Amino acid sequence: MKDSWPWRPSGVLFDMDGVLTANNHHHRQAWSETARSVLNLHLTEEDLDTKVDGGRNPEIIERLTGSYPDAVLAARFEDAKEGRYRELAAGALIEVAGLSAYLDALDARGIPFSLVTSAGLPNVAFGMEQLGFGQRFVTRVTGEDVSRGKPHPEPFLLGAARLGLDAADCLAHEDAVNGVRSAAGAGCRVVALTTTAPGAALLEAGASLAVPDFTGWAAWLA
Repeated sequence: MKDSWPWRPSGVLFDMDGVLTANNHHHRQAWSETARSVLNLHLTEEDLDTKVDGGRNPEIIERLTGSYPDAVLAARFEDAKEGRYRELAAGALIEVAGLSAYLDALDARGIPFSLVTSAGLPNVAFGMEQLGFGQRFVTRVTGEDVSRGKPHPEPFLLGAARLGLDAADCLAHEDAVNGVRSAAGAGCRVVALTTTAPGAALLEAGASLAVPDFTGWAAWLA
């Protein structure tokens, strides 16, 4: 790991879904069901692969339909889709391999880290509770904190700023193509996880490295 990744970050920025936990299949099912019931859209596998991951729900709806939803539709969709996701994921979330050891190593070396997610506050609270990470990610950026979601760089710029750092000095972990574009656009160095998208697509989007999980990352910091 040291030979392939010699750079030491000042801070680390973590996406949540697909990075802390491999939960994309729950989100895909919730998207398929809710798009059909609320938007009358029958999503294809290509839609789910290329348009759904990475970003806030209204922005994803715009990708799918060509129109940004009004506030009433956006709220209706958010409640239905995220409620269904939490039903599917309850009791089923486990952390990505090596994550806790990696976070322990960051803590031990005084390297701060932040959550940078497109998820809203209910899903963040749910994910942190399910994974037992409620006290670990004190610094957070959620979908409510930004005016422009991923792939715009604003989320990762804000995540770095909340750590008191420049984004160029931060390492970002993402799993979605639009998330990688957001982090790379902010100036972060990106190591992507292949829990959601193929490694080749993540590298093409701007990741420097694509890995299956965090196994060995604690040792890399040693």
